[in-house]
Amino acid sequence: MLITLKRQAALILLLVLVVPIIAACGGGGTTTEAPATEEAPAAEEATPEEEMPAEEATPEEEMPAEEATPEEEMPAEEATEEAPAAEEATPEEEATEEAPAEEASAEVLQLPDVDPATVEGDIITAGSSTVFPLAQRMADIFIEDGYAGNIEISSIGSGGGFERFCVSAETDISNASRAINDDEVAACQENGREPIEFRVGTDALAIVVNQENDFLEDVTADELRLIFSTAETWADVNPDWPAEPIERFIPGTDSGTFDYFDEEIFRAALEESVETGTPIAPFTQETLDALPPADDEGFDDAVDEAARVLMLDAANLSLSEDDNVLVQGVAANPFAIGFFGYAFFQQSEDMLRALSIDGVAPTAETAESNEYPLSRPLFIYSDAGIMTEKPQVASFINYFLTNVNDEVVEVGYFPASTEAINDAKQKWIDAVGE
Repeated sequence: MLITLKRQAALILLLVLVVPIIAACGGGGTTTEAPATEEAPAAEEATPEEEMPAEEATPEEEMPAEEATPEEEMPAEEATEEAPAAEEATPEEEATEEAPAEEASAEVLQLPDVDPATVEGDIITAGSSTVFPLAQRMADIFIEDGYAGNIEISSIGSGGGFERFCVSAETDISNASRAINDDEVAACQENGREPIEFRVGTDALAIVVNQENDFLEDVTADELRLIFSTAETWADVNPDWPAEPIERFIPGTDSGTFDYFDEEIFRAALEESVETGTPIAPFTQETLDALPPADDEGFDDAVDEAARVLMLDAANLSLSEDDNVLVQGVAANPFAIGFFGYAFFQQSEDMLRALSIDGVAPTAETAESNEYPLSRPLFIYSDAGIMTEKPQVASFINYFLTNVNDEVVEVGYFPASTEAINDAKQKWIDAVGE
């Protein structure tokens, strides 16, 4: 609208200047006035809008025209001046982005400070061979930081650890690569102990073969059941594999690693077979027929036994509670296979190779997300009475939970989530009354 008015004002100015010149030259009023008469309506239409004579309208219209440039330039200048404000917003955005990290850090539950140099008294712990290297690492740095007492750590398997903690009640802490079961809890309670579970990390169970094995990279759960049970040669599992005997090296039956593999690979398949009525190899219809009804009191024990028998009756089988024995066994035979905790595999990567399962390799990411089929939590157990009667035990567990996520990766395992560690710390607080 403003541009239209400016054009109309300019036309009026032109007429005001030209008409007197033409009249002074005597060019004939009819000829010169005709265009003026034709253009007049436009001028007259503009004049009512302005309600000003043509001569007066011109100066007023010229003023905005002259001022228009600064006014139009002002926003550009202001925009230029506002640009730094946009740039200044970047630190604010960065602060916003950094805030969640600060909040996440603040969410970690803090336990009372422990000075190992002031802690007195000995500590006895036993259990899982998988948790053993982590427990040993935490004991080592506890001593490095000033603890002058003695920490005894025995690697005897999760089941053996619960035996000493619950039945004979001779240890202060039990290390486990599986959760304590109901029978073990009952045994603890008979000795006046109420086991408290502290989550300390995550492990991936590694299925390993000799570095010279050139036919196996990935296995399925179905193949694993055959490999660790009824198959005598590799060709019995897959005709494309060598017709060489399978040499098996697995943890002993007191090991939480054995229990975990059995539960995830064998028992899960047997339970599915019972539910569907269709046996999954290597289980047969005869296996299913021999089981009591699912609502029978002895059903669970019968399933456990049936699942274990297949592994324990396999040919060329070597069992050991010592993972180093398993490593050496697989490393000595190109047609051998075994399984144990990922930490021991990492220590032997120059001799062994870990297989992927159903296309998923064991890594920190796949273990934490549970994408890798054989990932599992790691625990230590104690009792509130022990932690009260033996402050050194409470102090060591406090130190363990406070520092474990800084050490666990170096040992070869994966950190427990902040939520899991906080839950463990809260259990410590509840146990010691702080």
